Amino acid sequence: MVEIYAIGGYNEVGKNMTAIRVDNEIIILDMGLHLPNYINFTKDEDVFAADPADLIEAKAIPDDSVLHQWKDQVKAIIPTHAHLDHVGAIPYLAKNYDCPVICTPFTAEVIKAITRDEKIKLKNQIKILNSNSIISITKNIKIEFIYATHSTPQTVMVAIHTKEGIILYCNDFKFDNFPTIGSKPNYKRLKELGKQNVIAMIVDSLYCTEKRKMPGENIAREMLKDVMIETDSEGKAVIITTFSSHLARLKSIMEYGKKMNRKIVFLGRSLSKYIQAGESVGLIDFSKDAEIVKFGGEIKRKLKKIEKDGVEKYLLIITGHQGEPKATLSKMVDGELPFKFKKGDHVIFSCNVIPTPTNIELRKILEGKLQKFGVRMFKGVHVSGHAAKEDIRDLIEFVKPKHIIPGHCEKEESEALLFLTEEMGYKKDKDVHLIKNGKILNI
Repeated sequence: MVEIYAIGGYNEVGKNMTAIRVDNEIIILDMGLHLPNYINFTKDEDVFAADPADLIEAKAIPDDSVLHQWKDQVKAIIPTHAHLDHVGAIPYLAKNYDCPVICTPFTAEVIKAITRDEKIKLKNQIKILNSNSIISITKNIKIEFIYATHSTPQTVMVAIHTKEGIILYCNDFKFDNFPTIGSKPNYKRLKELGKQNVIAMIVDSLYCTEKRKMPGENIAREMLKDVMIETDSEGKAVIITTFSSHLARLKSIMEYGKKMNRKIVFLGRSLSKYIQAGESVGLIDFSKDAEIVKFGGEIKRKLKKIEKDGVEKYLLIITGHQGEPKATLSKMVDGELPFKFKKGDHVIFSCNVIPTPTNIELRKILEGKLQKFGVRMFKGVHVSGHAAKEDIRDLIEFVKPKHIIPGHCEKEESEALLFLTEEMGYKKDKDVHLIKNGKILNI
C-alpha cells in the first residue's frame, strides 16, 4: 500500500512538504518555509535560529505532527532544490527524524550555508546525489533524481521506485530548452518512465491557470538587455533586485553590467549565501568580476564609498525584491543605509510580486516610497521558473501517471489542473485528487 501525506503546500504556495509511506517506510519530499508568513514573523527572508513551535504556530513552516507517531519509519528527507519554500524548514524540522538529507550538490551547499551562518546544528547527515542518478534507500525503495529546469540550479524531479510502482514528485519545474546555466530537461528519461508503471504524480500547478507554455530564461535575458543596455542610464544610479537563488538571472545581469562599464557590487546576506554555494560547486565564478558584501556594517561602509566615488560608476545588485522590511533595498529607501535616491535613478525589479496579500502590500509600500524620490521603476523584467498549463500537459503525456495530485498551489490552481486533466481523460477523485494539508491519500 502507498500513502501520500499532504503536510504542506497543498493549501498555499510554499511551505512544501510531502511524505510517501510504502508499507512501513517513509520518504519525506521537501521541507520548506511559507515565505509570506515567515516574513511576517521575522521581517526578513533570511533563515534565523528560532523555536520551531513558534514557527508552526505562525504557519511559517509545515506542521509535521501527522508523522510523529511514525517518525522512526522515515528513511530520508529529500529536498528537490534550494529555494527556501522547499529547504527553509530543514534547520527546524529535520532533527525530528533520524535519517539523512539527500540532495544535489548546490542544494547541499545552500543548506550548509544557512546552518553555518546562523549557527544552527543539523544532526542529519547530508548526502549528495547528482542529477540523473539513482540511490537505494532500503531494499524496497530506490530514489531517482531526474534533471529539470527551474529558477535555481540543479533542480530535480524525484522518482520513488517501489514494489507498487513509481511515485513521481515534480515540484517545481519548467521546460526550458534554452537555459543560461545547465542543460535542458531530461525528456528522454521522463518518456521512459511513461512506459513503466507511474502510479502517482504530484505536480507543481502554480501557473496551471496560464494557458500557454512558459517562456524560457533567454526571454528574460533579452528583457534585461532592453532595460540595462538599450535604456540610457548615464549619470544615474542603476539598482537591480531579483531572487537571490536565481544564479542564471544574476549571471545575465553581471554580463550586462560589464557591458555598461560599471563596477558590480552584490549587497545582502541571501545573495552572498547563494553565490557562495554556486561557487563552491563550480557553477559560477562571480567573485572574479564583482564584489560581494554580506553584512550590515560592511554594506554601510560600501555604500558610503559608492556615494563618494559616484553612483554612476556602479551597478548595485541587492536583496529586497518583494519589499521585505529588513532587506537591503527597503533599508536604503528608509534611510537606514547611507544612500540617497535621486530623480531619474533606475530601479529594476527582475521578478514578479509573489501573489500573496503580504507580498503585494509590502511591494506596494516600497514602490510608493520609491515613487516619492522620482526614480524610474522597471517592473516585471522576468519570466517565471514554473510550468504553465501546456508544459504540464506535456509532462502528463510523457509520464502517463495513473493518479495526479496538484501541489504548490491554492484552490484556483488546483481546479485549473483538474480542468486540464479532464480534457485529457482523467476523472476527479478517481484519478485526480485535490487534497489539503493534513490529509492522507491511499493509492
